[in-house]
Parts: sequence; structure tokens; C-alpha cells
Amino acid sequence: MRALLVISVGVTCAAALTLPLAAPALSAPPPHSASALPPESPGAGPPSVRAAQLPAAESAGSTQSLPLEPLAAPSDRSMGPATAGQGLERRTARPFSLVGVVWDDAEAELHGTVQVRTRAAGSASWSDWQDVETHNAEHAADLGSDERSSGAVRGATAPLWVGASDGVEVRVRPEPADPQNRSDAAPLPDGLRLELVDPGPDPAPGPAGEAAPEPARAAPVGRTATTAAFALNPSPPTTTPVVVPEVLTAESEAASAVNAELAPLGASVIPALTKAETEEAANVAPGAKPYIGPRPGIITRKGWGADEKLRERQFAYTKTVKAAFVHHSATGNNYTCKQAPSVLRSIYRYHVKSSGWRDFGYNFAVDKCGNIYEGRAGGVTKAVLGAHTLGFNSNTMGIAVLGSYSSTNPPAAAVTAVSKLTAWKLGLFGANPKGKVTLTSGGSNKYKAGAKVKMNVISGHRDGFATECPGARLYKKLGKARTSSAKLQGR
Repeated sequence: MRALLVISVGVTCAAALTLPLAAPALSAPPPHSASALPPESPGAGPPSVRAAQLPAAESAGSTQSLPLEPLAAPSDRSMGPATAGQGLERRTARPFSLVGVVWDDAEAELHGTVQVRTRAAGSASWSDWQDVETHNAEHAADLGSDERSSGAVRGATAPLWVGASDGVEVRVRPEPADPQNRSDAAPLPDGLRLELVDPGPDPAPGPAGEAAPEPARAAPVGRTATTAAFALNPSPPTTTPVVVPEVLTAESEAASAVNAELAPLGASVIPALTKAETEEAANVAPGAKPYIGPRPGIITRKGWGADEKLRERQFAYTKTVKAAFVHHSATGNNYTCKQAPSVLRSIYRYHVKSSGWRDFGYNFAVDKCGNIYEGRAGGVTKAVLGAHTLGFNSNTMGIAVLGSYSSTNPPAAAVTAVSKLTAWKLGLFGANPKGKVTLTSGGSNKYKAGAKVKMNVISGHRDGFATECPGARLYKKLGKARTSSAKLQGR
């Protein structure tokens, strides 16, 4: 009932700015304009504006989409001409922080390698070559689903976070021919393009009294930094200040309203609760044993700055949440916790504008400091249908730990956050984190469609698909996560 009342009265005050009446109107700094750019490298061709046509006054992020070109064959001719591959020579680009490669056919696989190097923004320093994870098809909507059948979905590598950059070079090489097995070099998919994603600025700080999530050791950027507009003027305002409420767009209001039972409309954070408070909020029947963990603090989509106009307007749901699949984002570990919201906005834009998905793929994300973030829109307590584990998106949730954990140990704070999140969310649906569950496959490279598969309630992505995800080091920590999650539930 509370949610209906909130929506009906149209409460739109989420964050506020205190402005002196006599102060001139302030405007956000304009985004980088094309006219201010250095010229492109010869032969680069104009970047696609498919996802970069933003109004001059808007700075919510952008995507440059550059078609790849044939590369000269390597000096080692014994590998064959097909190994020449495609790519782009070094060139200047508009500012970006995340890269990936996409192609036309979502069903086609890229058998080969993708490497990029980038130039740090405002410098002459180029990075070494970095590998981009090419096996990414398993992070997707299920075959036959509305999202998969939309006609907009493309093949894509995993995105890679490179930090603030303004120059790029990329090379895509197919797997070489294997003369011993008489196999030819695998052709590269058609329509290869390099995607350069700018996450845009961080969101405005939330209200001064808004509680930080627990156990946030490093608050996201946009929640601790304050605008310097008035800090430059030490004199107090001489006129009566007036509070100007932030006006939410219809899309932002809808994304926030589904959490209205947990936090005010437009809130940047859903506050943590004690176990007793969580049990009371969950309306556990009198005398029943409530197996549910304390609700952890969760940074909302508003908190990390999601542009709600990117996603599809309608939310998609599944029947229940029987299991949780843990992933790593494979975006690399070169980010700070203050940059995590920017990483999320970049992945979100890459999923929607570059890969053609309806929204951010995962239901939740966790950064290296243990901060928990709302993922796909639809409500954190609800069974939102994600696009995270091909074949097993129905009746499950997906949690992405930001980073790459094949050869790097995940931080303890991140594993603890997974335990806390699953103890609460699985508890809402009566699932035991240490238990087993039988799921029906929607079709993957490991289980055919319709197969009944018994697996852990907290599983790694590789349990449902033949993949490296969530990385060997993170996968080894799932046993500890199950035990801790069950203990938090009181089992």
C-alpha cells in the first residue's frame, strides 16, 4: 500500500541543492565536443554515432562504435594469411573508460584473441597490450526468450575497464590453422566493431542525512564528493536559501518506486537492517522459524548513476528465486572502489547500447570493498529476470563481483558481501544457501534444453555452462560463502 501511495502522490524529492536566491543559474559543464577533438588518424573513418548522439547539454555517457579494418599480415608467414586479422592502428578518440568488441550475429563465436592498448587521458603514455575476454556468450539472455529474440542482440566480448583514456589501438586475431589436424583458421565474425564507452559523470551527492550502506569501506564516488560550485566562495549566502528538489524522470521514478517499501523514492541507498528488523519487514508468520539474513545496505541504481532512459521501460520477472549464480565481471582489477559506480555505468551502457540487451545483465553487483549494488531494474526484493547465466536465468539471480579472478584472489570483503546478499535475498524465497536445488536448463553448451540439473543453491557460473567464470580463485571461495550465508540465516 505504501508503494501505491508513494507513486500516486508523485513524490520526487530524492536529492536537494541549496541555492541562494540571488545566485545565477548553474549548468553542468558541457561534454567534450567533436569540434574540440584532435583529428582522427588517417584512414580511421568517422566513428559511428549509433550510440553517441547526445544533446549538447546532456552528459550521461556515450559510446563510440568504430568498425574494424583489415590488418597487415604478421611477419611470420607460416601462420597463413588468414591470421592477419582485423583491428585499428593507434588513434585519438573522444574520452572513454571501457572497451569491448561486438559483431553482428549473437550466435557466432569469436575464435581467436582480442587485445587492446590505450593512452591515458591527457598524456602521451600508452599501456601495454591487454587481453580482452572473448568467451562471453554465456553471459546472456536464455535462448528463445523475448530479450534474446528481440533482433537487437549482438555478439560481444566481455568489456574491459581501462580507466580514463583518449587513445586506442586494437587487434583481433583468429585462431591459426592447425596443419596436423587439417583444420583451417577460424574465420572472424562479420561486422566487428570496437566499442569505446564513456560512463559520464558521477551522480550528484544524496541528501546529507542519507545513510551509507554497510559495510562500505570506500563509498562510491558520487556519494562523498561534493560539487565545488560554492566551495570556491567562502562567504555565506546573504539571501534566504531555498531547497530545490531534484525532479526524477518517469523512468527514474519507476525504477525507484519498485523499492518504495525499502527506501524513499529517489533514494541512493537502501539502508541495512538488523536481523530482527529484517524478519519484521519480511512478515514472517508468528511462531515460524525465520531463515533469513539481515538485509545488507544496497546502493540503488540511482546511487550509482544509472541512466534509466537506456533500458527498456517494462520490467521482466521470473516466478521465484531458487538459486544464485556468482560471476566475475572479467573487466579487470584496475579500478578503485570510488570508481565502481563508473565501472557499473560503463558495463550497463555496454550491455544495452553495444550488446543489445534490455538492461544491465546481472541482478546485483559487488565491488572489491564489499559494497553491494542494485543491478537490473525491477526491485531488489523481487524475482527479476536477468541475463547472466545462459540456460539458467529463470528462477535464479546473478551476482557479479567486479574484477577478474582467474589468477587473482577475490578480496575477503567481496566474498563476505556475497554471503550477506545471498543470506537475505535467498531467505526471502525460503532457499537454503547450503542446500541443493534442481533447475531446468533452457539450453547451454553444458546442458541441453529441458534437462533437469541438480546443483548448489549458491553456484558458480561454470556450474551451468562450460566457462571459466567466475574465475578459479573466486569459485574456490563459494564453499565459504555458502557456510557464512547459511549461518547468517540462522541455520
